[in-house]
Amino acid sequence: MLKRTLLFLFILVLAAYGQARAEEDPVSKDLITISGSIKDATSGEALIGATVYVEETKSGNISNLYGFYSISLPAGSYHLVFAYLGYDAYETKVELSENQVINVELKPSSESIDEIVVTSERKDANVRDPQMGVEKLKGKTIKNVPVLMGETDLVKVIQLLPGVSPTSEGSSGFSVRGGNPDQNLILLDEASVYNAGHLMGFFSVFNNDAIKDVKLYKGDIPASNGGRLSSLLDIRMKDGNSKKFSGTGGIGTISSRLTLEGPIANEKTSFVVSGRRTYVDLFLPFASDESVRDNKLYFYDFNAKVNHTINENNRIYLSGYFGRDVFKNDFSKMDFGNKTVTFRWNHIFSPKLFSNFTLIGSQYDYALGTVEGGADSFEWESNLYDLSAKLDFDYYINPNNTVEFGAQTIFREILPGLARGTGENSLYNEIKVPENRSFEHALYAQNTQKISDWLVLKYGLRWSLFQNVGAGTQYYYNDNYEFTNSERYGTGEVYNTYHGIEPRLGANFIINPTTSIKASYNRTFQYLHLASNSTSGTPLDVWFPSSPNVKPQKADQFALGLFRNFNDNTIETSIEGFYKKMYNTIDFKDHPELLLNEYLEGELRFGEAEAYGVEMMLRFNRPKWNGWISYTLSRVERTVSEINGGKPYLSPYDHTHDCSIVLNRKLSNRTSVSANWVFYTGAPVTFPVGRYEVGGDIIPLYSERNAERMPDYHRLDLSLILSGKDKPNRKWHGEWVFSVYNAYGRKNAWAINFVRDDDNPTITKAQMTYLFSFIPSVTYNFKF
Repeated sequence: MLKRTLLFLFILVLAAYGQARAEEDPVSKDLITISGSIKDATSGEALIGATVYVEETKSGNISNLYGFYSISLPAGSYHLVFAYLGYDAYETKVELSENQVINVELKPSSESIDEIVVTSERKDANVRDPQMGVEKLKGKTIKNVPVLMGETDLVKVIQLLPGVSPTSEGSSGFSVRGGNPDQNLILLDEASVYNAGHLMGFFSVFNNDAIKDVKLYKGDIPASNGGRLSSLLDIRMKDGNSKKFSGTGGIGTISSRLTLEGPIANEKTSFVVSGRRTYVDLFLPFASDESVRDNKLYFYDFNAKVNHTINENNRIYLSGYFGRDVFKNDFSKMDFGNKTVTFRWNHIFSPKLFSNFTLIGSQYDYALGTVEGGADSFEWESNLYDLSAKLDFDYYINPNNTVEFGAQTIFREILPGLARGTGENSLYNEIKVPENRSFEHALYAQNTQKISDWLVLKYGLRWSLFQNVGAGTQYYYNDNYEFTNSERYGTGEVYNTYHGIEPRLGANFIINPTTSIKASYNRTFQYLHLASNSTSGTPLDVWFPSSPNVKPQKADQFALGLFRNFNDNTIETSIEGFYKKMYNTIDFKDHPELLLNEYLEGELRFGEAEAYGVEMMLRFNRPKWNGWISYTLSRVERTVSEINGGKPYLSPYDHTHDCSIVLNRKLSNRTSVSANWVFYTGAPVTFPVGRYEVGGDIIPLYSERNAERMPDYHRLDLSLILSGKDKPNRKWHGEWVFSVYNAYGRKNAWAINFVRDDDNPTITKAQMTYLFSFIPSVTYNFKF
């Protein structure tokens, strides 16, 4: 109760301090508020991060995640400029004598900038924004980066950013500043996505045609979110075109997709539906091999969203995502997928106070089995779902203080595994890993404060509380991780609690209009963890919560960066250094049993980890050229007393050098080419470095934990986009995309196994497995 009381007092102090500054500052007396929404004139989509600039005061504000803005000024005459990257600015003069609502619709610029992949809200946003370690992407522009088999994939683009690396080739898992994949919180319209991969991770679950806005927070995570140590990937779906009916789609090498959007009855209600499906299985009935004609192999995605404007002060949204992978042949079957549902209600209490109430449901499940009728017939299933409620407020106190505060609660239930025999002839008994239930609560407050023209602060607190609740069974272990006893808890009974204060602090020192220095510190807690036998991740990975045996992971991260723009903000450069200390880090003993193990917690080992490095970025946006060059130099080490003799060892996600080059060149109004080149140091692994003989058997002698490395990875991808002719009143527009993945056919190691030579058993050979060589693809995209 003391911690909760302190947090509420903190919120009140923020508001009081901001109000006090308004009263002390003669310029801020008797302020009048201008508020409203900023939208796309052609579709009615809310524009996130659009700027409102007041020429007389040389100050302004930006729109929030729902396009709402608010700015307070003394009475008088002002010249306002509304701007957003890729749109024509809108200017207007206002006479302020009372509060006004000004809703603005910006028109897209006549000059196409679709080739730009990484964007900012304003040309100098990277210099002026107080946040650091944040990367922003727009859904309509991600498609220009060459990708595997022509499938546009926002996760693959994120992996090209500084500080971010894939967990393995083709994987949708990613590591941010050396963190584990499960340390990334992935949200789709505020709903958690627990497995972001299709086809064993080779493609992500996000259909780019349905995406409006993407932000990746690599360290300076806002106080409104928590529960993960490394990053927040915040993905927002389109709201739907409220002006006219329209559609986009594409026919690709392995899948096709279609998105439809438009108004319902009037401009107050709009919808968007988007679907994608692979169709390899549709051709299997025509295969020459009869054994594969009845096989199934496909994945699909379905996104839907509807929003309705009740009046100027109230708007509601309902969105959902449903996706699944299915595989089945004569011997086995597997399917897995995600479901999310989000309901949101925006309410404007006053020109200064904006609120958003959200109800969220998310589920991830998988099933694995064999066909019935045999002695080894079985089925295995796992399920995770959560229900969440969240209340967020934006309070625009005065031009120098914007406070965000709110609360969230999550109920989570996990069935780690249930396996049983199927059919009368099966010899398998039922194996059930006990389910677990938990609550996760949070309160937060954060203020963005402009101290002066050269100093902006962003500071806040988040208080999180975690509870294990029944019905469930808790296992207990001794100091040697040996099972001792268990205890069953009744429904709703709280039998374990953790909580923690998570401070967030950021500062931006603006040296001049093109140069700034930023610093940040944040603490995060993580109460949900992932057990995986593979760095690349599989659909069968096991999620498990903190418990009396598993303390929450905790991290403190410090960052310092220099940001400098050149040539009228068309060239952006930055260099960021970071240091992250992690506590209660989870690793696994040698040769752990993670699947269908009711004593999973006995396989875990706990220690500390640290990650540090430097990230450099050069981003350019010229009339015909754009792209970026990123480079990361980093190191990640763990120390666990029961592993590696207590000596530090490298994390499996350590990549000393990581470099990406992304280039886009506009050859003409109808033709453009793109290329990206990737290089990173091979991941640390444990390999046999010797052998010895016991009773005639050859026994391998392994290195210390992660003391060896995989070969270095590098790859070049190319694409060519040919657009159709634009004609007056033409409603159908098409383009062809020709792409090549791994253009020079590099055989990058995906796995290395050590086997005995067939001719001489005393000789051990290393066998490399690689996934992809030279892979061409073609896609036809259209819109109407």
